[in-house]
Amino acid sequence: MHSLRFTSIVLLQLTFGVVLLHGAKWTYTGPDGQHHWSKNYPYCGGAFQSPIDITSELLRFDPTLRPIEVQNYNLSPYEHLTLGNNGHSVQISLPSKMHISSLPNHYTAAQLHFHWGSASRPAGSEHMVNSRQYAAEMHVVHFNSDKYPNMSSAIDKSDGLAVLGVLIEIGEFNPTFEQFLKFLNGIKYRGQKVQVPGFNIRALLPARLDEYYRYDGSLTTPPCYPSVLWTVFRNHVTVSRKQFLALATTLYSSHAQDSAPVPLNGNFRKPQLADSRVVLVSFKEGRGLHSTLTVASPLTRKRVVQQLLVGDLADLADEGLYQLLPSRLEKLHAGKKKDLKNHESEAPAKLKQQMLNPFLKKKSQINQSVGKLGLSEDALCYVSLEQRVSHQLKQSHTENQLVPALRDAVFPELNLKSYMDCKSDLALPTIRQIIRGRPTDEALELDRSLTKALMNQKKTPTASKHSVPMTNYGSLSPATVPRKPHSQGYPHPWLLPMEWED
Repeated sequence: MHSLRFTSIVLLQLTFGVVLLHGAKWTYTGPDGQHHWSKNYPYCGGAFQSPIDITSELLRFDPTLRPIEVQNYNLSPYEHLTLGNNGHSVQISLPSKMHISSLPNHYTAAQLHFHWGSASRPAGSEHMVNSRQYAAEMHVVHFNSDKYPNMSSAIDKSDGLAVLGVLIEIGEFNPTFEQFLKFLNGIKYRGQKVQVPGFNIRALLPARLDEYYRYDGSLTTPPCYPSVLWTVFRNHVTVSRKQFLALATTLYSSHAQDSAPVPLNGNFRKPQLADSRVVLVSFKEGRGLHSTLTVASPLTRKRVVQQLLVGDLADLADEGLYQLLPSRLEKLHAGKKKDLKNHESEAPAKLKQQMLNPFLKKKSQINQSVGKLGLSEDALCYVSLEQRVSHQLKQSHTENQLVPALRDAVFPELNLKSYMDCKSDLALPTIRQIIRGRPTDEALELDRSLTKALMNQKKTPTASKHSVPMTNYGSLSPATVPRKPHSQGYPHPWLLPMEWED
């Protein structure tokens, strides 16, 4: 009994410590602005961050991408929704019956919110397309309900969230947006909430849900966990100038009792580094898209990893790293109208033989090794990882290295998982992690060849010159933890449905 009580006290202290650590104030500008987020939220200075500038060189056509299918988005006016001002955005809590049915897992809706510019600068979308910034952006946030009971449990897991991003431009009046914009005066100040009648959430999305960009990324606000499968629709929606100004001029990020009201506008994060990621697209028609590469198949990628695990590394180094360059394979297939099943047959016979022979003999070893490299079914838990890394740094008196230490711990695993899902190129730190158990001479030779190839590569990932400083992990193609117990409380209420803030 005494032991149980002691354990409870320790858990309470640990939980309270996390709340204190990550309950820090943050804003978009000023001393607590986005350039300083990583001081209190280390993942904000880490890997796979969002938003990004979706540039043409990042695009890879994926013919397997299905149209997005949303269920139960048309709500009855008798279903009341909570509209609130959380100090960072306007947020609408959504009923759990709403979900996405076209992804590998069941993703249940939790909330939607907005990012926008200002009256003087109506450019506030977080994602850009070829450096074009839209007036605003809507995010419909869903959590992986196949694995997690609620959003607070899913938010810090690498497979926890799926977000639908909708770009918004000033143009024609939008009657659906008016369903909640007309209630903004009731939530002028931070912490205020009102109940609004349900309406057709589907009508907030573009008419076409089959054309979109897909990539692996993060929350765009602290704590910036890289836990989001992003879907940004190609086609934007419009609101009238009057509607945009209502959003940009009505609200305050300060409380009603504060002596100096602070306007709530310009609440968008600047673009982050691509970090070896690519952006899958479900479409290939349109201006500038005719030369978009078709993504290399998952089977091809698996063979690359297996070659690194058990293949001949000397051959890899000698043959110009051909097998490690997914973009080369993609270019081979560009313009060839062949079924994905035939992708592998187009690879050189020598490559196929080199790869397949050792795999058939060492299947169990491969599966074991790949599992250890981050392809197991267990997702990364970012809170647990941060606690573990913080403890290790404290023992070595290097607590100030938390941001790069977390980035180095997370990146290879995220990169490998994303690579296998066709949403990243294979980066040098990841390759080094894969081959670390191989014979020293072969691994060193391959490492030298990789380093030389990267030094000869002139291109770097697209990013804003003002974005958070990050390590530029080299990748081999152009442009490019234990679980924690479910907690009842969560220190990031601005990310959760408004009801969970109480």
